[in-house]
Amino acid sequence: MLNNPAARKMVSGAIEPPARLLLRAHVSPDAVTVVGTVATTATALICLPQGWFVAAVLIMLVLTMSDLLDGTMARLSGTSGPWGNFLDATLDRVADGAVFGGLALYGAFQDQPWVTAAATLALVTGQVTSYAKARAEAVGATANVGIAERAERLLIAGVAVLLAGFGVPYVLPVALWLIGGLGLVTIAQRILTVRTQLRPRQAPEPHE
Repeated sequence: MLNNPAARKMVSGAIEPPARLLLRAHVSPDAVTVVGTVATTATALICLPQGWFVAAVLIMLVLTMSDLLDGTMARLSGTSGPWGNFLDATLDRVADGAVFGGLALYGAFQDQPWVTAAATLALVTGQVTSYAKARAEAVGATANVGIAERAERLLIAGVAVLLAGFGVPYVLPVALWLIGGLGLVTIAQRILTVRTQLRPRQAPEPHE
């Protein structure tokens, strides 16, 4: 849903100038990836548990640029490859865990167990969704399906956190339960997709 080619092209055009500037300053794509993840994790674990929602969203919105910058820098410098993809995907899981973990802590600090439960469900399903895709590829299948991938989950969470920061009631737990539910659906979709792909390989060969 959020992988529209026209939108990606427009964003890429805006990202290239700062990417080229960083490369000229001898900053590596890996450094941008690591710094962006550390900053996002720190922001999520400091601001979200305290209920500083508007500040958290604004800071992480700026930090999202690093997630786009590193890939563009790698492409421009000709260093795109398996290592960069591995590092980026791995650290994305760390950042996602910090975001939903921070919201779970907020629920605990504010004595809102339903927020904590929903954020925990969202965290677990998000991690399993990514793990299912990785394991599918490891066994020679693909699992690129799903009603809610990473971008959709973070968009829903970001909008809900921002609205909660402006005092809109109930939006945060509702959004977190929605993310968790969509995550469960996505996991089921990926399991069924991989099962369908692998079933023919397990069929017994006919006897002659």
